[in-house]
Amino acid sequence: MSVPTRKILIVMSAASVWERTDGSAYPTGYWAEELAAPHEKFIEAGYTVDFASPGGVLQPLDQHSADPELAGADCARHVAHAEKALREFGPLLKLNEVRVDGYAAVVLPGGHGPVVDLYQDADLGRLLTAADAAGKLVGAVCHGPAALLSAVDAEGKWLFAGREMAAFTDEEEQLFGTAEGAPWLLASRLREMGAVHSSGPAYQQFNVSDRNLYTGQNPASSTRMAEDMIAALG
Repeated sequence: MSVPTRKILIVMSAASVWERTDGSAYPTGYWAEELAAPHEKFIEAGYTVDFASPGGVLQPLDQHSADPELAGADCARHVAHAEKALREFGPLLKLNEVRVDGYAAVVLPGGHGPVVDLYQDADLGRLLTAADAAGKLVGAVCHGPAALLSAVDAEGKWLFAGREMAAFTDEEEQLFGTAEGAPWLLASRLREMGAVHSSGPAYQQFNVSDRNLYTGQNPASSTRMAEDMIAALG
């Protein structure tokens, strides 16, 4: 009898800038809660967590996620946890060198970075395709579901078309002040590609699961996504 895999892979964006349609550069990075909350839950449940990104680049913190007015009163704890976890892990794994074998799940946190690089990263696409084929769990929260768009075959067919999912909504993008000038809006793009997208109230926890896919709408959905995945892993 094989021993269940007790490792989780968190794939981060490598982007620090989101180029806008007017040519301006919007600073971005990982959103602390979306990385810290799942990491904390997986570690508590006895999993080892690895971090990977394109080129092994360590993405900076999105400073908005350290602002209590935007990210909530608990944001300092999330920032501290995320920074400690990344520091202790050391150099990130290079995404093109990572194989899904040995991992129970792949997790895709947000920040705006995934709409800059991960959505079209061929290495990630191959990893997600292999993960799905092997029945591994895939989790994505907030802008993380943009990374799912990378999983297309040679004919351009999207692996996750027809799947139910949540993601940062167009309304939330507008409320955050980043909809105008965005090259594209995540929820709209997911629907255009064939996702069955659903949503709850803006900035409130809302999660969706469809077979091995676990998604959350926004930072407040990060903990629940991890909890649901841990329950499914058993």
